[in-house]
Amino acid sequence: MDRLLSMRSFVRVVDEGSFAGAARALDTAPAAVTRLVADLESHLGVRLLHRSTRRLALTDAGEQYLARARAILADIEEAESLAAHSSAQPSGRVRVLVSPGFSYHQLAKHLPRFYAAYPDVALDLTNTGLLDMADEAFDVSVLMARGELQHGDFVAHRLATSFVVLCAAPAYLARHGSPRTAADLARHASLVVNGPGTTRTLSLHPDDAGAAVPSAVGTPNDGTADSHEHLPRAVLTAQHADTLLAAAIAGVGIAALPSFVLEEAFAAGSLLRVLPGWHVARLSLYAAMPTRKYVPVRIRAFSDFLSATFRSEGDPWLSGECAATLQR
Repeated sequence: MDRLLSMRSFVRVVDEGSFAGAARALDTAPAAVTRLVADLESHLGVRLLHRSTRRLALTDAGEQYLARARAILADIEEAESLAAHSSAQPSGRVRVLVSPGFSYHQLAKHLPRFYAAYPDVALDLTNTGLLDMADEAFDVSVLMARGELQHGDFVAHRLATSFVVLCAAPAYLARHGSPRTAADLARHASLVVNGPGTTRTLSLHPDDAGAAVPSAVGTPNDGTADSHEHLPRAVLTAQHADTLLAAAIAGVGIAALPSFVLEEAFAAGSLLRVLPGWHVARLSLYAAMPTRKYVPVRIRAFSDFLSATFRSEGDPWLSGECAATLQR
């Protein structure tokens, strides 16, 4: 039995959630992966996985073995990378955890430049919702935090800020008028994200928290107020930001979306910012990697690419008079 290959196969089965998925990732037959994991269990004399027709689940012994197997494989990878670092062009696969919106609207369009520089590196992108905690199963996690990052065994490099702002199509605003105060939003149709942790109320905050609050937003212009909360009249709720984006462009109502999703729509004029100078949330973006003694050169190359592409002192996706008011 090739113990190292069996160990890698077991870890990949857990990461992919199935033997078939692991086989695709390892570019081998499902039967071969099944046999390698079975041989490993036989060698250890313990069952590592509970198998059923619907899903796989780790046994207690499997959870303990998985943690040690990951550490052993990481040490082997680091040793191999150290040996090849001085002469080898970055190569191999980088597993990346990133939100669907950032992946679709920002990351994908910059990838030709990455592949031009590193043609032997392949990326495995896994898309999930907004992330504020790195996952040790991935080489790089693109995190988005509303406050401080959760503590964990990872190293995070700050990239940029993205404001969640209100927007609507010119046609919608022509029909219904542009809100001039936060109170005006109550009579407008709202497009609202329906996801874990979301609330029914929206709080508006000035982009420049240190400045006096504009009286046009409906609060005293004495610098004492710093937010305005309102209950949106939701005509559409959806889990995916792109659904709300498409509906907003179609003129259905006013949506609150991250600036990195809105960049192209703002540039094309298909959406306009509503109540400029105010935002619903401030997202801090980070590139995070699990703490390692040595980071393989291919992972370092992708992390450096993210920093070179997206690192900014503020929000790089808002422009014109909106961007002028922003401070990090």
